[in-house]
Amino acid sequence: MFSSVAHLARANPFNTPHLQLVQDGLGDLRSNPPGPTGQPRRPRNLAAAALEEQYSCDYGSGRFFILCGLGGIISCGTTHTALVPLDLVKCRMQVDPQKYKGIFNGFSVTLKEDGVRGLAKGWAPTFIGYSLQGLCKFGFYEVFKVLYSNMLGEENTYLWRTSLYLAASASAEFFADIALAPMEAAKVRIQTQPGYANTLRDAAPKMYKEEGLKAFYKGVAPLWMRQIPYTMMKFACFERTVEALYKFVVPKPRSECSKPEQLVVTFVAGYIAGVFCAIVSHPADSVVSVLNKEKGSSASQVLKRLGFKGVWKGLFARIIMIGTLTALQWFIYDSVKVYFRLPRPPPPEMPESLKKKLGLTQ
Repeated sequence: MFSSVAHLARANPFNTPHLQLVQDGLGDLRSNPPGPTGQPRRPRNLAAAALEEQYSCDYGSGRFFILCGLGGIISCGTTHTALVPLDLVKCRMQVDPQKYKGIFNGFSVTLKEDGVRGLAKGWAPTFIGYSLQGLCKFGFYEVFKVLYSNMLGEENTYLWRTSLYLAASASAEFFADIALAPMEAAKVRIQTQPGYANTLRDAAPKMYKEEGLKAFYKGVAPLWMRQIPYTMMKFACFERTVEALYKFVVPKPRSECSKPEQLVVTFVAGYIAGVFCAIVSHPADSVVSVLNKEKGSSASQVLKRLGFKGVWKGLFARIIMIGTLTALQWFIYDSVKVYFRLPRPPPPEMPESLKKKLGLTQ
Protein backbone atom coordinates (compact mmCIF):
# COMPACT_ATOMS: atom_id res chain seq x y z
CA MET A 1 0.00 0.00 0.00
CA PHE A 2 2.76 2.44 0.95
CA SER A 3 4.50 2.07 -2.42
CA SER A 4 1.29 2.93 -4.29
CA VAL A 5 0.79 6.02 -2.12
CA ALA A 6 4.39 7.25 -2.42
CA HIS A 7 4.31 8.32 -6.07
CA LEU A 8 1.02 10.15 -5.52
CA ALA A 9 2.40 11.96 -2.49
CA ARG A 10 5.06 13.76 -4.50
CA ALA A 11 2.38 15.70 -6.40
CA ASN A 12 0.49 16.36 -3.18
CA PRO A 13 0.07 20.05 -2.25
CA PHE A 14 1.10 19.13 1.31
CA ASN A 15 4.49 18.00 0.01
CA THR A 16 7.46 20.29 0.54
CA PRO A 17 7.69 22.22 -2.76
CA HIS A 18 11.47 22.59 -2.84
CA LEU A 19 12.07 18.94 -1.94
CA GLN A 20 10.69 17.96 -5.34
CA LEU A 21 12.87 20.57 -7.06
CA VAL A 22 15.95 19.06 -5.47
CA GLN A 23 14.89 15.55 -6.48
CA ASP A 24 14.38 16.69 -10.08
CA GLY A 25 17.74 18.47 -10.14
CA LEU A 26 16.04 21.78 -10.87
CA GLY A 27 16.43 23.47 -7.49
CA ASP A 28 19.42 25.63 -8.41
CA LEU A 29 17.88 26.91 -11.65
CA ARG A 30 14.44 27.70 -10.27
CA SER A 31 15.58 29.25 -7.01
CA ASN A 32 18.51 31.17 -8.53
CA PRO A 33 17.70 32.25 -12.11
CA PRO A 34 20.20 34.47 -13.92
CA GLY A 35 19.75 38.22 -13.56
CA PRO A 36 19.73 40.80 -16.38
CA THR A 37 23.52 40.76 -16.63
CA GLY A 38 23.67 36.99 -16.80
CA GLN A 39 24.97 36.72 -13.23
CA PRO A 40 23.01 34.49 -10.83
CA ARG A 41 20.63 36.33 -8.56
CA ARG A 42 20.91 36.11 -4.76
CA PRO A 43 18.90 32.99 -3.86
CA ARG A 44 15.76 33.35 -1.77
CA ASN A 45 15.93 32.27 1.88
CA LEU A 46 13.20 29.66 1.42
CA ALA A 47 14.94 27.95 -1.47
CA ALA A 48 18.32 28.07 0.25
CA ALA A 49 16.92 26.51 3.39
CA ALA A 50 15.23 23.77 1.39
CA LEU A 51 18.37 23.02 -0.61
CA GLU A 52 20.55 22.87 2.49
CA GLU A 53 18.27 20.48 4.33
CA GLN A 54 18.67 16.83 3.41
CA TYR A 55 15.66 14.63 4.23
CA SER A 56 16.03 11.01 5.25
CA CYS A 57 13.15 9.88 3.01
CA ASP A 58 10.56 11.12 0.52
CA TYR A 59 7.26 12.57 1.65
CA GLY A 60 4.64 9.80 1.47
CA SER A 61 7.14 6.93 1.28
CA GLY A 62 6.80 3.75 3.34
CA ARG A 63 9.63 4.88 5.63
CA PHE A 64 7.91 8.23 6.12
CA PHE A 65 4.64 6.62 7.26
CA ILE A 66 6.42 4.10 9.51
CA LEU A 67 8.44 6.80 11.27
CA CYS A 68 5.30 8.93 11.65
CA GLY A 69 3.69 5.93 13.34
CA LEU A 70 6.73 5.63 15.63
CA GLY A 71 6.35 9.32 16.46
CA GLY A 72 2.73 8.62 17.39
CA ILE A 73 3.77 5.76 19.70
CA ILE A 74 6.31 7.94 21.51
CA SER A 75 4.07 11.02 21.77
CA CYS A 76 0.86 9.28 22.88
CA GLY A 77 2.32 6.48 25.01
CA THR A 78 4.60 8.68 27.11
CA THR A 79 2.23 11.62 27.60
CA HIS A 80 -0.81 9.59 28.60
CA THR A 81 1.28 7.52 31.02
CA ALA A 82 2.77 10.65 32.60
CA LEU A 83 -0.75 11.97 33.27
CA VAL A 84 -2.13 8.76 34.81
CA PRO A 85 -2.62 10.36 38.30
CA LEU A 86 -4.77 13.15 36.88
CA ASP A 87 -6.66 10.71 34.64
CA LEU A 88 -7.32 8.43 37.63
CA VAL A 89 -8.84 11.26 39.68
CA LYS A 90 -10.87 12.46 36.68
CA CYS A 91 -12.32 8.96 36.12
CA ARG A 92 -13.21 8.58 39.80
CA MET A 93 -14.96 11.97 39.80
CA GLN A 94 -17.05 10.79 36.85
CA VAL A 95 -18.12 7.43 38.32
CA ASP A 96 -18.46 8.48 41.99
CA PRO A 97 -19.07 12.26 42.22
CA GLN A 98 -20.41 11.97 45.77
CA LYS A 99 -17.09 10.69 47.08
CA TYR A 100 -14.72 12.60 44.78
CA LYS A 101 -16.21 16.10 44.83
CA GLY A 102 -13.50 17.94 42.92
CA ILE A 103 -10.02 17.61 41.50
CA PHE A 104 -8.18 18.59 44.69
CA ASN A 105 -10.55 16.62 46.91
CA GLY A 106 -10.11 13.66 44.56
CA PHE A 107 -6.33 13.72 44.97
CA SER A 108 -6.68 14.08 48.75
CA VAL A 109 -9.07 11.11 49.09
CA THR A 110 -6.95 8.93 46.78
CA LEU A 111 -3.73 9.69 48.66
CA LYS A 112 -5.44 9.02 52.00
CA GLU A 113 -6.82 5.64 50.89
CA ASP A 114 -4.13 4.30 48.54
CA GLY A 115 -1.02 6.38 49.20
CA VAL A 116 1.24 7.83 46.52
CA ARG A 117 1.51 4.45 44.81
CA GLY A 118 -2.24 4.42 44.29
CA LEU A 119 -1.98 7.38 41.91
CA ALA A 120 -0.13 5.18 39.42
CA LYS A 121 -2.91 2.61 39.13
CA GLY A 122 -3.58 1.70 35.52
CA TRP A 123 -0.25 2.87 34.11
CA ALA A 124 0.44 -0.39 32.21
CA PRO A 125 -2.81 -0.55 30.17
CA THR A 126 -2.51 3.21 29.63
CA PHE A 127 0.99 2.92 28.18
CA ILE A 128 0.21 -0.08 25.97
CA GLY A 129 -3.22 1.10 24.84
CA TYR A 130 -2.28 4.66 24.00
CA SER A 131 0.96 3.62 22.30
CA LEU A 132 -1.09 1.46 19.94
CA GLN A 133 -3.59 4.26 19.52
CA GLY A 134 -0.80 6.75 18.73
CA LEU A 135 0.64 4.42 16.10
CA CYS A 136 -2.69 4.30 14.25
CA LYS A 137 -3.76 7.88 14.95
CA PHE A 138 -0.68 9.68 13.61
CA GLY A 139 0.49 7.05 11.12
CA PHE A 140 -2.88 6.58 9.42
CA TYR A 141 -3.61 10.33 9.53
CA GLU A 142 -0.62 10.94 7.27
CA VAL A 143 -1.72 8.09 4.99
CA PHE A 144 -5.33 9.27 4.70
CA LYS A 145 -4.27 12.90 4.25
CA VAL A 146 -2.22 11.92 1.20
CA LEU A 147 -4.93 9.62 -0.20
CA TYR A 148 -7.78 12.09 0.19
CA SER A 149 -5.68 14.97 -1.10
CA ASN A 150 -4.91 13.14 -4.31
CA MET A 151 -8.57 12.22 -4.70
CA LEU A 152 -9.51 15.91 -4.45
CA GLY A 153 -6.74 17.35 -6.59
CA GLU A 154 -4.47 20.29 -5.84
CA GLU A 155 -6.99 23.12 -6.04
CA ASN A 156 -9.79 21.40 -4.10
CA THR A 157 -7.32 20.24 -1.49
CA TYR A 158 -6.48 23.85 -0.74
CA LEU A 159 -10.10 25.06 -0.83
CA TRP A 160 -11.39 22.15 1.27
CA ARG A 161 -8.34 21.60 3.45
CA THR A 162 -10.27 21.83 6.74
CA SER A 163 -12.69 19.13 5.54
CA LEU A 164 -9.69 17.06 4.45
CA TYR A 165 -8.13 17.32 7.93
CA LEU A 166 -11.44 16.30 9.50
CA ALA A 167 -11.95 13.32 7.18
CA ALA A 168 -8.36 12.05 7.44
CA SER A 169 -8.29 12.29 11.25
CA ALA A 170 -11.73 10.64 11.63
CA SER A 171 -10.64 7.74 9.39
CA ALA A 172 -7.42 7.27 11.35
CA GLU A 173 -9.15 7.41 14.73
CA PHE A 174 -11.68 4.74 13.72
CA PHE A 175 -8.86 2.19 13.58
CA ALA A 176 -6.96 3.71 16.50
CA ASP A 177 -9.91 3.14 18.86
CA ILE A 178 -10.17 -0.52 17.93
CA ALA A 179 -6.54 -0.86 19.05
CA LEU A 180 -7.16 1.16 22.22
CA ALA A 181 -10.47 -0.33 23.45
CA PRO A 182 -9.20 -3.45 25.31
CA MET A 183 -6.58 -1.54 27.32
CA GLU A 184 -8.97 1.34 28.03
CA ALA A 185 -11.53 -1.09 29.47
CA ALA A 186 -8.89 -2.69 31.72
CA LYS A 187 -7.57 0.72 32.82
CA VAL A 188 -11.00 1.97 33.91
CA ARG A 189 -11.69 -1.23 35.89
CA ILE A 190 -8.37 -0.90 37.72
CA GLN A 191 -8.81 2.80 38.46
CA THR A 192 -12.49 2.99 39.42
CA GLN A 193 -13.31 -0.34 41.11
CA PRO A 194 -11.39 -0.63 44.40
CA GLY A 195 -10.38 -4.21 45.10
CA TYR A 196 -11.13 -5.46 41.57
CA ALA A 197 -7.50 -5.62 40.39
CA ASN A 198 -4.32 -3.66 40.89
CA THR A 199 -2.44 -4.67 37.74
CA LEU A 200 -3.16 -5.47 34.10
CA ARG A 201 -2.06 -9.07 34.69
CA ASP A 202 -4.83 -9.44 37.27
CA ALA A 203 -7.52 -7.43 35.48
CA ALA A 204 -7.39 -8.90 31.96
CA PRO A 205 -7.95 -12.61 32.86
CA LYS A 206 -10.66 -11.66 35.36
CA MET A 207 -12.52 -9.55 32.79
CA TYR A 208 -12.31 -12.31 30.18
CA LYS A 209 -13.58 -14.90 32.65
CA GLU A 210 -16.58 -12.76 33.61
CA GLU A 211 -17.73 -11.41 30.23
CA GLY A 212 -15.50 -12.88 27.51
CA LEU A 213 -14.21 -10.68 24.68
CA LYS A 214 -17.23 -8.42 25.11
CA ALA A 215 -15.63 -6.99 28.25
CA PHE A 216 -12.81 -5.53 26.17
CA TYR A 217 -14.85 -4.19 23.25
CA LYS A 218 -18.22 -3.17 24.72
CA GLY A 219 -16.83 0.35 25.12
CA VAL A 220 -15.61 0.72 21.52
CA ALA A 221 -18.77 2.51 20.29
CA PRO A 222 -18.66 5.10 23.10
CA LEU A 223 -14.91 5.37 22.43
CA TRP A 224 -15.68 6.29 18.83
CA MET A 225 -18.21 8.84 20.16
CA ARG A 226 -15.52 10.34 22.37
CA GLN A 227 -12.34 9.96 20.36
CA ILE A 228 -13.44 10.65 16.78
CA PRO A 229 -14.80 14.16 17.54
CA TYR A 230 -11.77 14.70 19.80
CA THR A 231 -9.29 13.70 17.10
CA MET A 232 -11.08 15.63 14.36
CA MET A 233 -10.83 18.74 16.52
CA LYS A 234 -7.25 17.89 17.53
CA PHE A 235 -5.93 17.69 13.98
CA ALA A 236 -8.11 20.22 12.15
CA CYS A 237 -7.81 22.87 14.87
CA PHE A 238 -4.07 22.29 15.14
CA GLU A 239 -3.46 22.54 11.39
CA ARG A 240 -5.50 25.73 11.01
CA THR A 241 -4.04 27.27 14.19
CA VAL A 242 -0.50 26.70 12.93
CA GLU A 243 -1.51 28.33 9.66
CA ALA A 244 -3.02 31.32 11.53
CA LEU A 245 -0.04 31.71 13.90
CA TYR A 246 2.44 31.93 11.04
CA LYS A 247 0.16 34.31 9.16
CA PHE A 248 -0.87 36.70 11.95
CA VAL A 249 1.35 36.19 15.03
CA VAL A 250 4.85 34.99 14.13
CA PRO A 251 6.80 38.06 12.92
CA LYS A 252 8.70 36.21 10.18
CA PRO A 253 7.97 33.47 7.61
CA ARG A 254 8.19 29.84 8.71
CA SER A 255 11.12 29.30 6.34
CA GLU A 256 13.15 31.83 8.34
CA CYS A 257 12.27 30.33 11.74
CA SER A 258 14.75 27.99 13.40
CA LYS A 259 13.69 24.45 14.33
CA PRO A 260 13.25 25.38 18.05
CA GLU A 261 11.10 28.37 17.05
CA GLN A 262 8.95 26.15 14.85
CA LEU A 263 8.53 23.69 17.73
CA VAL A 264 7.35 26.50 20.02
CA VAL A 265 4.64 27.34 17.46
CA THR A 266 3.75 23.64 17.39
CA PHE A 267 3.38 23.56 21.20
CA VAL A 268 1.18 26.69 21.34
CA ALA A 269 -1.07 25.47 18.52
CA GLY A 270 -1.31 22.06 20.22
CA TYR A 271 -2.46 23.59 23.52
CA ILE A 272 -5.13 25.71 21.82
CA ALA A 273 -6.39 22.65 19.96
CA GLY A 274 -6.36 20.63 23.20
CA VAL A 275 -8.77 22.96 25.00
CA PHE A 276 -11.35 22.56 22.23
CA CYS A 277 -10.72 18.80 22.14
CA ALA A 278 -11.53 18.45 25.84
CA ILE A 279 -14.83 20.30 25.52
CA VAL A 280 -16.21 18.45 22.49
CA SER A 281 -15.29 14.97 23.76
CA HIS A 282 -16.04 15.25 27.49
CA PRO A 283 -19.68 14.01 27.55
CA ALA A 284 -18.72 10.79 25.75
CA ASP A 285 -15.70 10.41 28.03
CA SER A 286 -18.01 10.45 31.06
CA VAL A 287 -20.20 7.75 29.48
CA VAL A 288 -17.14 5.56 28.70
CA SER A 289 -15.85 5.81 32.28
CA VAL A 290 -19.20 4.74 33.80
CA LEU A 291 -19.87 2.08 31.15
CA ASN A 292 -16.55 0.31 31.65
CA LYS A 293 -17.11 0.26 35.41
CA GLU A 294 -20.58 -1.29 35.30
CA LYS A 295 -21.71 -4.67 34.03
CA GLY A 296 -24.71 -4.99 31.71
CA SER A 297 -25.27 -1.26 31.12
CA SER A 298 -25.62 0.31 27.67
CA ALA A 299 -24.35 3.69 26.57
CA SER A 300 -27.89 5.07 26.22
CA GLN A 301 -28.83 3.92 29.73
CA VAL A 302 -25.73 5.54 31.24
CA LEU A 303 -26.32 8.78 29.31
CA LYS A 304 -29.93 8.97 30.46
CA ARG A 305 -28.98 8.34 34.09
CA LEU A 306 -26.17 10.91 34.14
CA GLY A 307 -28.24 13.66 32.55
CA PHE A 308 -26.93 16.90 31.06
CA LYS A 309 -25.21 18.11 34.23
CA GLY A 310 -23.67 14.72 35.03
CA VAL A 311 -21.84 14.32 31.73
CA TRP A 312 -19.90 17.54 32.38
CA LYS A 313 -18.48 16.41 35.75
CA GLY A 314 -14.69 16.58 35.77
CA LEU A 315 -14.48 18.98 32.78
CA PHE A 316 -11.95 21.31 34.45
CA ALA A 317 -9.58 18.43 35.19
CA ARG A 318 -9.99 17.17 31.65
CA ILE A 319 -9.25 20.60 30.11
CA ILE A 320 -5.99 20.80 32.10
CA MET A 321 -5.12 17.21 31.21
CA ILE A 322 -6.06 17.32 27.51
CA GLY A 323 -4.65 20.81 26.88
CA THR A 324 -1.27 19.79 28.29
CA LEU A 325 -1.49 16.36 26.70
CA THR A 326 -2.28 17.62 23.20
CA ALA A 327 0.41 20.31 23.30
CA LEU A 328 3.04 17.80 24.43
CA GLN A 329 1.93 15.21 21.87
CA TRP A 330 2.26 17.61 18.96
CA PHE A 331 5.57 18.89 20.31
CA ILE A 332 7.00 15.36 20.69
CA TYR A 333 5.59 14.21 17.35
CA ASP A 334 7.10 17.19 15.51
CA SER A 335 10.39 16.70 17.40
CA VAL A 336 10.52 13.07 16.21
CA LYS A 337 10.08 14.32 12.64
CA VAL A 338 12.94 16.77 13.15
CA TYR A 339 15.16 14.08 14.71
CA PHE A 340 14.62 11.62 11.85
CA ARG A 341 14.87 14.43 9.28
CA LEU A 342 11.42 13.77 7.86
CA PRO A 343 9.81 16.21 5.43
CA ARG A 344 7.70 18.73 7.37
CA PRO A 345 5.64 20.62 4.78
CA PRO A 346 4.83 24.27 5.56
CA PRO A 347 1.19 25.41 5.83
CA PRO A 348 -0.41 25.00 2.39
CA GLU A 349 -0.47 27.97 0.03
CA MET A 350 -2.97 28.72 -2.72
CA PRO A 351 -1.90 27.00 -5.96
CA GLU A 352 -0.87 29.28 -8.83
CA SER A 353 -3.59 27.81 -11.06
CA LEU A 354 -6.24 28.79 -8.50
CA LYS A 355 -4.76 32.29 -8.17
CA LYS A 356 -5.10 32.75 -11.93
CA LYS A 357 -8.71 31.55 -11.89
CA LEU A 358 -9.53 34.00 -9.10
CA GLY A 359 -7.68 36.83 -10.84
CA LEU A 360 -5.13 37.19 -8.04
CA THR A 361 -2.13 37.19 -10.39
CA GLN A 362 -1.21 39.45 -13.25
